[in-house]
Amino acid sequence: MARVKHLTPSASLEDCTVPEKILLSAHDLEKVGETPFSAESLIVASWKRYPKTFGLKGFADHYPDSNKILASIMGEKGLAKKGWLLKVGQKTYVLTPDGKKAVLRLQAGEGPPPAPVRTTPTPAFKGLPAELDGVLVRLLDSEALYKHLEDRKQDITFADSLQFWGLPEKAKAEEIDQQLVVVRSQMDNAREKLEKSALTLTNGRSISQDDVDLLGQLHSYLQERFARHLNLMRQRAVKS
Repeated sequence: MARVKHLTPSASLEDCTVPEKILLSAHDLEKVGETPFSAESLIVASWKRYPKTFGLKGFADHYPDSNKILASIMGEKGLAKKGWLLKVGQKTYVLTPDGKKAVLRLQAGEGPPPAPVRTTPTPAFKGLPAELDGVLVRLLDSEALYKHLEDRKQDITFADSLQFWGLPEKAKAEEIDQQLVVVRSQMDNAREKLEKSALTLTNGRSISQDDVDLLGQLHSYLQERFARHLNLMRQRAVKS
C-alpha cells in the first residue's frame, strides 16, 4: 500500500458524512503535494484521519476498511457521482473544482455542500449511433468494471456480469447467446470508430481504444469465469 506523508488536518470535522470525510482526506493529500493521488493513498489518509469511521471492524487501530472507502468513492452516492472527485488514470484521482468548493464550505462550518450544478452533457461523437453510445455508457459505469479497476475481480458477482451484458435474470437461452455476441460486436464497432481519435459520450466521458480494449478483456474474462452460471441459466430457460 502506498506510503502517505504526515498530514496535519486543520480540523477534525467529526460530524461530516462518510463521503465528506473522504473528501477532506483527499484535500489533505493535495495540501502536501500528492496530486494526483492513488486510491491506496486516499484509503490510508482517510483511515488515519478518521480511524473510528474507516477502521476495519475489530481492528480499527491497525487496519483500514478499504472496501468501505472504495464504495464511498465509486458507489452510487460516492464522491465521483457527486462530482467532487475525478478519475485521471488507473486508480488515480484529483479533486474537481466542485470538490474544492465543498471542502471550503465544510471547513467554514457552512453545512453540507450543495449538489453541484450539472451542465448540459457534451454531445456524442458525430455519427455515433444512440444505441452504441448507451451501451458504452452502461459498460463504463458498470459495477464489474469498477471492481476490475480497483483490483477486486474476485468480488465481481454473476449479477454484476448480467448488468455488464445488459441481460435480465430470466433471459431465454437464445437471448443470452445473442446478447453476448451483440456486446462483442458493439465493442468492435466502437473500436473501429476510435481508430482516428477518442470520442465523447453523451455523459461527457471521453473514451479511447484503450478503454474499449479493457472492456473486451473484461467481457472475455466474465464469460470464462461464469461459463457454468450461463449454462445453468440457459438450461433453466429451456425447461421453463
